[in-house]
Amino acid sequence: MRPGLRVVIREFGEDPMDALEKHLVLEKQEMPDPSSLAPTDVVVAVKSAAVAWVDLLMTSGQYQHMPKPPYCPGLEFCGEVAWAGADAKAKVGDAVLVDGLLAGPRSKGSYQQWGGFETYAVAPSNALHPLPKSFSFDEAASFFGNYETAYHALVACGNLQKGETVLIHGATGASGLASVHLAKLLGATVIATSRSEEKLAIVKANGADHVVVANEGFKDRVKELTGGRGVDVVYDAVGGAISIESLRCVDFGARFLIIGWASTPDVAKGKGGRGAPNANVLPTNLILMKGLKVIGCPMAISTHRDPSIRKERVARLLGWAETGALKPLVSATFPIAKVKEAMLAKWQSRHVGGIVLHPQEL
Repeated sequence: MRPGLRVVIREFGEDPMDALEKHLVLEKQEMPDPSSLAPTDVVVAVKSAAVAWVDLLMTSGQYQHMPKPPYCPGLEFCGEVAWAGADAKAKVGDAVLVDGLLAGPRSKGSYQQWGGFETYAVAPSNALHPLPKSFSFDEAASFFGNYETAYHALVACGNLQKGETVLIHGATGASGLASVHLAKLLGATVIATSRSEEKLAIVKANGADHVVVANEGFKDRVKELTGGRGVDVVYDAVGGAISIESLRCVDFGARFLIIGWASTPDVAKGKGGRGAPNANVLPTNLILMKGLKVIGCPMAISTHRDPSIRKERVARLLGWAETGALKPLVSATFPIAKVKEAMLAKWQSRHVGGIVLHPQEL
């Protein structure tokens, strides 16, 4: 097999931009030596790897999962099997989607160092799923992390019902747009927000019933769209001021789902220092007077603590993928040599939906 390239984070940065500037390097990579691998392992020639906001936050150790540097980023990836161990449930040439909770930097154990930002990645064969028939490699790489996050929040935690109205913040991001797709599939009315009217037009074309620019005073527009009642569910991956404004446009007894804190990435200390010196704060008086159910929805943490919760959701999500009922939107791709540009594009929210790296494209 021809040599390739591998992205390496040598140590955590003070913040993601510091990590990209000082601690991210591109190294030559040879095909992994099969003699060093387990009989159930496979080597995947990576075709596509999603560039996620979490990938960036991990580079500074400000995410809850901290792979030990040096490591290769890339939570979600897919490709073709280049080598399979004697006991692997895969064969050379298979097109596969790799489960980012069983392999890669968000997994537990010995596969953390093998992310998708490399020409060849090692994974246990139980982490592989056949590529959905209706998906390209780029779409498959953008599937599990985004739609599992959406499912865990909206279904497992939020119990979103047909006919209810959900307010989705950060709807132009990959997981936000996945939540729009899933909420519509479940029969909900979707009000989607973002800071950009141009990007929201794309979200509207992807199924959102209403789109609202998330500036000061969006409460009034949301109340207007719900006949003064307010929404039943809030999907909040943004945090900060957006969260507080959202508490003012919900119906009594609404479910407030906390998925992330994209607007305040410095909640934790840099360089893996942990703690939360800049933690977001919600006004308890509003929570009380509106009888709200505020629910933290950490998909990866919950799944690592209880892997049994995945069986049903993975089966449902893959079923919808096979029929084309769910399909990720990928708006930009980059060759591996432009990995810093790709990660910066994600950090600056330049594109709607997914951004994908092509490790075979040097």
